Amino acid sequence: MVELPIEPVIPEIQTALRAGRNLVLQAPPGAGKTTRVPLALLDEAWLAGKKILMLEPRRLATRAAARRMAATRGEPVGGTVGYRMRLDSKTGKGTRIEVVTDGILIRMLQDNSSLNGIGAVIFDEFHERGIDADLGLALCIEAQNYLRDDLRLIVMSATLDGERVAKLMGDAPIVTSAGRSFPVETRHIVPVPQLRFEANVAAAIRQALEEEQGSILVFLPGAGEIRRVERLLNESRLESNVIVAPLYGELAQDAQDAALLPARPGKRKIVLSTSIAETSLTIDGIRIVIDGGQMRVPRFDPGGGMTRLETVKVSQASADQRRGRAGRLEPGVCYRLWPEAEHKALARYSMPEILATDLAPLALELACWGAGDVTQLAWLDPPPDSAYRQARDLLTRLDAFDAVGQVTAHGRAMARFGLHPRLAHMILAGDARGHGGLACDIAAALSARDLVKAHGGHQARDADLRLRLEIVAGETRDIDAPGLSIDRGMLHQVRQQAKEWRRRIKAGDARSDFDDAGLVLAEAYPDRIAQRRQSSNFTGGNGQFLLSNGRGAVLPATDPLAAQDYLAVADLDGDKREARIFLAAPLTLAEIEDTFADRIVTRDVVAWDARDGVVVARRQVCLGDLVLKETALPKLPADQIAVAMIDGIRQAGLAVLPWSKEVEAWRSRVAFLRRVQGNEAGWPDLADATLLATLEDWLSPHLDGITRLSQLSRIDLGAALKIGMDWDKQRKLDALAPSHITVPSGSRHPIDYSDGTPTLAVRLQEMFGSATTPTVADGKVPLRLHLLSPAGRPLQVTSDLAGFWANSYKSVRSEMRGRYPKHPWPEDPRNAEPTTRVKRRP
Repeated sequence: MVELPIEPVIPEIQTALRAGRNLVLQAPPGAGKTTRVPLALLDEAWLAGKKILMLEPRRLATRAAARRMAATRGEPVGGTVGYRMRLDSKTGKGTRIEVVTDGILIRMLQDNSSLNGIGAVIFDEFHERGIDADLGLALCIEAQNYLRDDLRLIVMSATLDGERVAKLMGDAPIVTSAGRSFPVETRHIVPVPQLRFEANVAAAIRQALEEEQGSILVFLPGAGEIRRVERLLNESRLESNVIVAPLYGELAQDAQDAALLPARPGKRKIVLSTSIAETSLTIDGIRIVIDGGQMRVPRFDPGGGMTRLETVKVSQASADQRRGRAGRLEPGVCYRLWPEAEHKALARYSMPEILATDLAPLALELACWGAGDVTQLAWLDPPPDSAYRQARDLLTRLDAFDAVGQVTAHGRAMARFGLHPRLAHMILAGDARGHGGLACDIAAALSARDLVKAHGGHQARDADLRLRLEIVAGETRDIDAPGLSIDRGMLHQVRQQAKEWRRRIKAGDARSDFDDAGLVLAEAYPDRIAQRRQSSNFTGGNGQFLLSNGRGAVLPATDPLAAQDYLAVADLDGDKREARIFLAAPLTLAEIEDTFADRIVTRDVVAWDARDGVVVARRQVCLGDLVLKETALPKLPADQIAVAMIDGIRQAGLAVLPWSKEVEAWRSRVAFLRRVQGNEAGWPDLADATLLATLEDWLSPHLDGITRLSQLSRIDLGAALKIGMDWDKQRKLDALAPSHITVPSGSRHPIDYSDGTPTLAVRLQEMFGSATTPTVADGKVPLRLHLLSPAGRPLQVTSDLAGFWANSYKSVRSEMRGRYPKHPWPEDPRNAEPTTRVKRRP
């Protein structure tokens, strides 16, 4: 038997766990930690009579690890080594090592908080940082500290900041295995920008087939990309000895097993895999890795309360894990589909799920555990406060928490399902209303990949959830639509899960009434009840919806659900302002009023109607942001009219107010002094943005009796603007920035302050006899003079009258006296008599 690389540190692991209760094990991919460490602990004295639990982050890895350990002992799975996961388990009375998915551990802790009968819990591949693994470790540490000081906890990983984990576990010792791997040559391929991602991957596969020997493991972000690459490879007519094998979590078990088996002699295998193959799994015969550089992760949007799957770049740690798969058994090659220079720019580690996912399941589990203060638990990364508060708010709406935030009996029943709280609540509420079987079918359909499969380049499908329920019930043999078919492998899993939940609530196999699907679904998603928009802003309204949480949502106008007045929405893209609806079911107003009677409120709303330019008052019956019914109120509440008018003016802009030349001129004079003397002089800020922001302060007192734009002409806008300016301030304004000035001719002319520079337009002859430029602001600012011809046309613009007389006047006089002979053009204007008249006749 070949010795595994982990073997040299096995004695160190055993010694550490005899002396202490916690351990961090760092070992690279292929070291054998997953299959060797649990077996090495079986005969330890501290384990006598107890089991080892080993957590795996993925179902496929759970089965594979149990099989390999059992095979090492020459036993079938279910003997000394077994596994347990949702809907699938193989254990027996003599089972001492149970490989479980991390969600199973949470259920065990909630049922048996001290984990009686368990001697050690091993967290394998902890670097993946799934939220259930983080929660499981936090609860195990608390159980160890308060209930079971003899419980051993082992955290194992290939790429992890071991010191952080060790500190979290009470400064646990760290054991490091150097491992053994063969050299792997890394080759970077720069993708062709004009090609789709899948086409670049397929090209890299064909290149690797030509350049290298052996089987290939290709990393892709999801099942959709796997199917598209598989289609491209099949269309390219690969050699007959090349086998293409998909590998992803929701693939049927026999297909997964086929992907893990080594290629038959004379054959080459191309395994198209998601991140599922990064760790824990050994795929025999692989010596070439092609890394597309992408992975798909859930991202929760607290603003919309929706989780979306987002395709992101891999981290350096993930890229290293993937690369290592090529050197497990012999020297290998790794092709990376990104430039070498970009590698250092990748994040060092992938983001922990707890920082980016929906925290409702976590919040419910913690409440059932009795954790009053979540910050007191041992977290590598504590749950974000805002997302955690939102999760608790949702659980309150789902009746999992009471008014003071304590978990209810209904909440505890929800937690026992091991489902997202929305779906667990839906099953229990549906059962109470006589729709338990239908609720189980819906929950099973929503917990899996869509049963309607698109292929051949076609896009999915109508969004009606009832079609999926017909498929689950066996009433639809196939789909009469091009490019669409039923995913038979997924259908088996959905039916199996639905049957199990039906059994648990004793719903039996009675036929469901699919028309009640929307009513049942709304229990799970009260924040996603959708109302078809009727506004003229939305053409026809078909396909345009408003959700009860205030977000917009859309369906293609051709979708059969697009014309429904109300929908309960199960699945939609939360990444867009107008989210695309993927799965929904019709709902009636009567059903909404009956189901959510305790959440429907009646309110009187006084609001601005922008279309008609008038304040309106309505009585609305509302569910969240949806207006279910509306009637006009004959009398407007006086205290709310001004508020609505202010809103209308803000929407329309200041131009709707009755501005006059006099008011505009006064505003410009104030603005001039504020600029010249500074804010400390106390001149009000009358800029548009400021006036709009402070309408309540200066305009509201003048809106009595005004309910529409056409009535705004009644307002004395000058008085409104001067509301904060006393008589003394007004006197200073007149002195420092006068509205008019008397020129040497004796005429009184206005000063224009509109562009910030005070300007006087005056005929040139009226300025005779003046040697200096008139000023304002206590002589600090000279006027800009627009000197005009006798016909009022501009001759010169100057702020230096003396300079004009001395220089430019001569040329102006030469040109103008022939054109205007009846007007005086003296040689010495500084000593000439100013006039508004023509020359006297001799």
